[in-house]
Amino acid sequence: MRFLHSMIRVKNINESLKFYTELLDMKLIEKHRLEDCWLYFLSDELNSCQIELTYNDETPAEGYTLGNGFGHFAFEVGSLKNFTEKMNALGYKYLYEPFDLNGKGSSIAFIQDPDGYEIELIEKVIW
Repeated sequence: MRFLHSMIRVKNINESLKFYTELLDMKLIEKHRLEDCWLYFLSDELNSCQIELTYNDETPAEGYTLGNGFGHFAFEVGSLKNFTEKMNALGYKYLYEPFDLNGKGSSIAFIQDPDGYEIELIEKVIW
């Protein structure tokens, strides 16, 4: 058995696609129409992880309630400094600024996608 993807519902598919493809470098690999929604499958550069963005025909005007069960997605970045420059150029901001995680140089930060889903960014130091 292998894990395939996680699905989230989005309010504005264009904003979400821009966020995940331009900022997080994910690639749109599939798009499917169901009876009441569109499904957009995005993959990381290694094709090891996928996120399904579901855009329903009838989306609440205020968006979706995220609840308290979902925590976050996590992405590894080569350089938080470079990511910060790219993020600022695209007009996004940190939810939690980068900080040292373990005293050995590994750092993490958090951002939110257009629907408020949290995303952890991890810059690992290899010893």
